[in-house]
Amino acid sequence: MALRNVRVEGDEILTKHCKEVREMTPRLRELIDDMFETMYESYGVGLAAPQVGVLRRIVVIDCTDDRSQPIVLVNPQIKETEGEQTGYEGCLSIPGKRAIVTRPMHVTVEAFDADMKPFRLEAEGLLARAVCHECDHLDGHLYREKAESPLEDVPEEEEEDFEEYEEEA
Repeated sequence: MALRNVRVEGDEILTKHCKEVREMTPRLRELIDDMFETMYESYGVGLAAPQVGVLRRIVVIDCTDDRSQPIVLVNPQIKETEGEQTGYEGCLSIPGKRAIVTRPMHVTVEAFDADMKPFRLEAEGLLARAVCHECDHLDGHLYREKAESPLEDVPEEEEEDFEEYEEEA
């Protein structure tokens, strides 16, 4: 495993639409491992492949405090949404900033796992927010586009707590 550089706003790759994964290769498995390592090292809760410079429809997420529930979504498709939640959102590709964003409270997503086995995930709360945020990256969108408030600096006293809340991100 290796740390990868996280691309930041202004990098053209973050505006591109990602290609579907047709088969899992050793190189893509290595990418997934590297994405988890990079996400954990950066205190994010999610990371999408374009954020590390790869235009493939792959997302990794782990919203748990103890990093015990890693989720891999390959070719994710959000099938249903329900309810609303409004709160701060951050992103590893827009470091040190946050803004208010409204997302669904509940989402149902269909995807493949790292073995290309199809599965369905029901997500609520922070996990639902992370799924939506990361799936947006796969279509070339940053949370700034949905922000309902101006981007603001993360207050210094909240930085450590906020880093664990960031959606990749």
